[in-house]
Amino acid sequence: MLTQGTDTLEETAYFFDLLWPYDAPLVLTGAMRSASQPGSDGPANLLAAAQVALAQASQGRGVLVVINDQIHSAAKVRKVASLAMAAFESPGSGPLGEVVEGVARYHHQPSPRAVLPIPHRLDHRVALLEACLDADTALLQALPALGYEGLVIAGFGAGHVSGAWSEMLGQLTPGLPVIMATRTGRGATALATYGFVGGEIVLQKKGLHMAGQLCPRKCRVLLWLLIGSGRQALLHTWLPR
Repeated sequence: MLTQGTDTLEETAYFFDLLWPYDAPLVLTGAMRSASQPGSDGPANLLAAAQVALAQASQGRGVLVVINDQIHSAAKVRKVASLAMAAFESPGSGPLGEVVEGVARYHHQPSPRAVLPIPHRLDHRVALLEACLDADTALLQALPALGYEGLVIAGFGAGHVSGAWSEMLGQLTPGLPVIMATRTGRGATALATYGFVGGEIVLQKKGLHMAGQLCPRKCRVLLWLLIGSGRQALLHTWLPR
């Protein structure tokens, strides 16, 4: 069981989940209110995390995030509010289960898991850029010269960019893997709906990988680990559909 600040909890959990090979769960938790504030949630979250970690039903589920009496999958949990007590959700699927009267209760049986080897490289870098209205391509053009070996785009809607970005990304893909995710915070990228120049149909033809339901921040974690273990060619097999 691990405790940490909540700002990067979703990324840390996914990082460990991709590497955690054991049947015993690794449970992460944190607190939205400090011990000096009224109604501090730290002790309750710590107790719930311990109860989940010790539960037989938690076996085979990899890395879990337990907070606010909810049990979340490391791959799906996101921090969706800056200060609210109920700051963590799993958009689109909901939590895996809840802690009720000290008992971990799950909605479904555990799913099969796959893990990556410990990376043999640690010095590589993966960029994360967000598409926005009227953004230029200067940062995209600079990436290869700056030494980046991978790129994640938080795109518009179901995984879209402007025409200028589409053209530039097509020039980058022969040299580095590029993942197209959605910046919306909920839902998956499309595969075969939009055929305009910055739509997913054209982007896939240019060699981009669609992220599915994996959020941009976790796409960056995944790509960093794949490059570090020399498995970037298998990227498409690790992205959810």
